[in-house]
Amino acid sequence: MTKQRKGFTLVELSIVLIIIGLIIGGVLKGTDLINSAKQKKVYNTWVKGWQVAINSYQDRTGQILADGPATVNGGNTVTPNGLFDNINLSTTLSVQNRLVAVGLDVPITNTGGSATVSPAGGSYSLEGKDRTGLSVMTLAAQNFSGANRNVLQLTNVPNDVAMALDTMIDGSADAGIGNCRLSTAATAGTPTAWPDSNAALSTVYIAL
Repeated sequence: MTKQRKGFTLVELSIVLIIIGLIIGGVLKGTDLINSAKQKKVYNTWVKGWQVAINSYQDRTGQILADGPATVNGGNTVTPNGLFDNINLSTTLSVQNRLVAVGLDVPITNTGGSATVSPAGGSYSLEGKDRTGLSVMTLAAQNFSGANRNVLQLTNVPNDVAMALDTMIDGSADAGIGNCRLSTAATAGTPTAWPDSNAALSTVYIAL
């Protein structure tokens, strides 16, 4: 009679460990791919959506959206000056109404709409690796390296999402140069590190 073998050999254990490692690696890689897809969606549907809407409005009307009287361009000043009038897109619909009035679509968000325009397009729920934030967009004029520029101002942005946006827009996550900048580094004009992903949510400026 032969003795029954008990337990596993070292080779068998090694194979099991390798398989477990591959499964864990696949899950982590899959999570990274999902997060990357979410970040690209934020840029393509919300950020780029507003960039296209603003440019299309100027092409169609010859005017700057969110610059001047509400009934003319959706702003809040009497005389247009070429700069956004700091319009919070989540609390007023003047800009959205102007887009609709000239036959343009309001960019889509994942937070629904309100009042007469749906979706309103002024906010977006952003999911980062360590933090989640309800980001609000304002059409504002901000100082970029000494010159005022029209920007999309995004509040409450998880820092890993901010870095992804910076890389998609500028090609690298440098925070203080290019068209996508950390608000506190906008005037620097020099490379700056984004805060860690688990740090407090950031405000991001995206120049047009």
